Amino acid sequence: MPEPVEAIIFDVGNVLYQWDIRHLYARLIDDPAELDHFVTHIVTPEWHFQHDAGRPLAEMVEELAAQYPEHSALIAHYVPRWLETIPGPVPGMIDLAEQLALLGYPLFGITNFGVEFWDMFRPTAPIFDLFRDIVVSGAEKLVKPDPAIYHLAIDRFGIDPARTLFIDDRTDNVESAIACGLQGHVFRDFETLHTDLMARGVIEIVTTA
Repeated sequence: MPEPVEAIIFDVGNVLYQWDIRHLYARLIDDPAELDHFVTHIVTPEWHFQHDAGRPLAEMVEELAAQYPEHSALIAHYVPRWLETIPGPVPGMIDLAEQLALLGYPLFGITNFGVEFWDMFRPTAPIFDLFRDIVVSGAEKLVKPDPAIYHLAIDRFGIDPARTLFIDDRTDNVESAIACGLQGHVFRDFETLHTDLMARGVIEIVTTA
């Protein structure tokens, strides 16, 4: 049996908040086929993830626009309108985090997030006022699932990893966290996580608005 959970670490994207590049560009590209091609071949998650690893946005955008000059106007919208890639919170999850904080669980974060975008996003998300600390990959130039980011977080947070639950939507990230001594949950939706938290004895009843 796992140790009792005494602290909880959340991922951010698609755990607490939805994130989808398509949500922005659907407002700018009317043709579905053109939209699909643009977000799977030009402004893609893989391209975006360079910023999560610490690469400056200006450098990335300039390089991509030079590679696809016919799409430079669309590419130029990405940074100033980036918040439009976040449709809103994942249903139920903000209420859950608030309930866990009220129950006295220390909350932390480990997120693959570029510094420039984090600086844009953080003021829009007051839930993080309840978090004791958040490791942001772009600031550390370490990205999940690199074990180094988990070891950094464990040391910085001052937690017992065996008594800490890490929640992330990517299986490889959770597997790496478990290998570093943390407990893990692969996030799919609020209901499945809620059931797991009850099984672990973290919560009994959580009400959502």
